[in-house]
Amino acid sequence: MRYEQMDASSIASAVTRGEVSAVEAVSASLDRIGSLEPRLNALITVMEERALERAAYVDGQVASGCDPGPLAGVPVVVKDNMCTRGVRTTCGSRILGDWEPPYDAAVVELFEKAGAVIVGKSNMDEFAMGSSTEHSYFGPASNPRDISRVPGGSSGGSAASAAAGYVPIALGSDTGGSIRQPAAFCGVHGLKPTYGMVSRWGLVAFASSLDQIGPFGRSVGDIALAMDVISSHDPRDSTCSRRERPSFRDGASSPAVKGMRIGIVREFLEGPLDPSLKRSIEGTASVLVSSGCAMVEVSLEESASFGLPCYYIIAPAEASSNLARFDGVRYGFREEAPDLVSQFTRTRSSGFGEEVKRRILTGTFVLSSGYYDAYYLTALKVRKRICEEFDRAFRSVDVILMPVAPSLPFRKGDLLDDPISMYMSDVFTLPVNLAGLPGMTVFTGLEPSGLPTSVQLVAPRWQDRRLIECAAVIEERFGCPPVAEGGAL
Repeated sequence: MRYEQMDASSIASAVTRGEVSAVEAVSASLDRIGSLEPRLNALITVMEERALERAAYVDGQVASGCDPGPLAGVPVVVKDNMCTRGVRTTCGSRILGDWEPPYDAAVVELFEKAGAVIVGKSNMDEFAMGSSTEHSYFGPASNPRDISRVPGGSSGGSAASAAAGYVPIALGSDTGGSIRQPAAFCGVHGLKPTYGMVSRWGLVAFASSLDQIGPFGRSVGDIALAMDVISSHDPRDSTCSRRERPSFRDGASSPAVKGMRIGIVREFLEGPLDPSLKRSIEGTASVLVSSGCAMVEVSLEESASFGLPCYYIIAPAEASSNLARFDGVRYGFREEAPDLVSQFTRTRSSGFGEEVKRRILTGTFVLSSGYYDAYYLTALKVRKRICEEFDRAFRSVDVILMPVAPSLPFRKGDLLDDPISMYMSDVFTLPVNLAGLPGMTVFTGLEPSGLPTSVQLVAPRWQDRRLIECAAVIEERFGCPPVAEGGAL
């Protein structure tokens, strides 16, 4: 089997047994990147030298009889808003320039401790603000299933890397759907964990009460393996829970779904939804019913009506505060000017892209004197009601089944001049972040056009393993996502 078609577990087992070397696995990944990257632009930085050095270290561990870890020699990609010591971390923005962090993010440490080899930093919407990976200073990324279309965003480069076979596992961040929506667009699985399940230490902040790191993969088993590695308490992140984590791999290998109550959201099926995605929901429901689940209709009327405006008050408000640190004085890009105020103005005006400036201005406005109560405080009250609505729904169901996005992946440029329509592509994912819940995109097949379909599963807080179990049953019926070859229609 070709390396790009192997899952992480198979690669790690082969490396641990000495059947292949980590250097061979990483070299194959780098070759795959070299052949497709000119068309996909999924990566901002390829870490070839560091990756080969790290792979040689893993091989040394194997040769000496040491346990190289559960991800031994597995090539991985991380989103370029996760700090990597000595390797530039740009967040897809000019304003960070060639900034090289002096430390690794917690998830990077955990991946490397588990034997994984980071081969690249993925392209993304600038500071994770976008739904198409077109808002990147380094140019737009392409969907490997059809390069005329977007890979989704903001973690589009990570999703594309997993779909194209660069790596079996990639990491993204999800503030309002930025793992689940690109996973759906690129045709892979993607999990946004419960807020506080995975450490955000070393993740460059967008909206601190919403951001969460999670994995992409072409198999549910790889998603589970990644979660077992990265979901641990980290005292450096005050929002990271101390609670005991479950075994996600056990959930993937022995799914216990019989008797689960699956909620179908009435409002999300009545609104604008591509017919193929509605059929995917119906087909997935049939699969779960045949596995012993019961379907229950639930209502999320407030989430459907107010999730989008609530999010686009809270997230920009937090972004306005978080991005104030990028001023050209301490690190990153700087415009020279005769005085400090002019330097701030020039640096931020030319260093940030249009979408980031739009959200900073929005956030500053809703936090300003005279508008704080009317907008920001009202949005916090709505957020509480959305949380309560989900809590009510989960009294009668164990998992909620709903769409990921209203449409199949759209063509590049179609929504660039229409920010409201762009924001609408996350209408089904935003409420999940507002409530701090775990959500997962599960691949359900390819249309005759070659474009992928998927569903979204949502569980109560800290019940992430339920998503893995349901996803394993769905994958058994629909199969693992195939590797994409970066073609065009």
